[in-house]
Amino acid sequence: MTEENLQAALKKFEELVREQSARSDRIKAEKDFIDYDKLDKIIIGVCGGDGIGPIITKESARVLEYILADEVKSGKVEFRTIDGLTIENRVKVMKAIPDDVLEELKACHVILKGPTTTPQAGDPWPNIESANVAMRKALDLFANVRPVKVKEQGIDWTFFRENTEGAYAVGSKGVNVDDDLAIDFVVTTSEGSERIARLAYDYARKNGKERVSIINKANVIKTTDGKFLRICKKVGEEYPEIITDEWYIDITTAKLIDEKRRKDFKVFILPNLYGDIITDEAAEFQGGVGTAGSANLGKRYAMFEAIHGSAPRMIREGRGQYADPCSMLRASVMLLSHIGKQKEADLLERALDICMFEEKKLRITGREDGATCSAFGDYVMETVKRLSE
Repeated sequence: MTEENLQAALKKFEELVREQSARSDRIKAEKDFIDYDKLDKIIIGVCGGDGIGPIITKESARVLEYILADEVKSGKVEFRTIDGLTIENRVKVMKAIPDDVLEELKACHVILKGPTTTPQAGDPWPNIESANVAMRKALDLFANVRPVKVKEQGIDWTFFRENTEGAYAVGSKGVNVDDDLAIDFVVTTSEGSERIARLAYDYARKNGKERVSIINKANVIKTTDGKFLRICKKVGEEYPEIITDEWYIDITTAKLIDEKRRKDFKVFILPNLYGDIITDEAAEFQGGVGTAGSANLGKRYAMFEAIHGSAPRMIREGRGQYADPCSMLRASVMLLSHIGKQKEADLLERALDICMFEEKKLRITGREDGATCSAFGDYVMETVKRLSE
């Protein structure tokens, strides 16, 4: 390593430290969560993304508009379509989110967002940041909330994944010191750790969940994971009625498939990378990532999405119309709940349970031998109508 390479790496590290310190200061200055009951109109942005994203997002928006028809008619809810988050448009301006698209997103209160393609090594696309990561940072969506329920197996899990820090915070800003040495960075702040912990414990208290599990690898990643663990445990002391335990991420992945132990887990708090990985594993218990939705929550904005990718192969093979909308529909349940429409959220959730697991009159396979996305959407709306009568 040359002295020139070393100094360049040190300069890059200094820039990152200053950037993240400024972000920490902004977190401290945050106000309270938005109160949707005080809004004259709730604006829901529908942002399709790319691949199968526009297909499943459009279908979910159609179901939401059906359920919220009275609110839309009265002007209390407005749906806005936001295009332009395709990989082609992002590459054209070499930004994770084009400026005009970001401004449209910021004009909404909540966003229903389809999957987006993230370039990786070997792709034909240049190295731009993940649109998901960029959106979480730009809108400060610090909490990724993913529920997984399988009643017959005693599984009732809710994951609170820290969304703006950890290994993903500066994932596109690592340093190639020279040809032999590459370094990435992990970021943990006191403010970021405290707010995700408090959100998780508040949820546990409000929903009668008796246990919160803090997932980490603090025995090896001592500085950042150690800080995350200490702060989460300190917050937990304010909730004496809730049992707090801690698990290393590797043994957690094993215990989720332990039929006896997994029933004990209720609420999880996880750093960013661990949360991304383990929620995909957890989703397999209820039918795979295509069945799971997620919420990305901040104090001003909220974004709801599927937890799977954009499936470009389905589009290349002409199978897009057979894409499974269930993940986006599950995210739509969370959107309804978040804006205070709990009755409607419960109705849609019950309809999805009937369509996906009980009646199963239509089956999504991703191919011609299964139902189309729009046919399944019709089935869900018909079921909602039946339940409402």
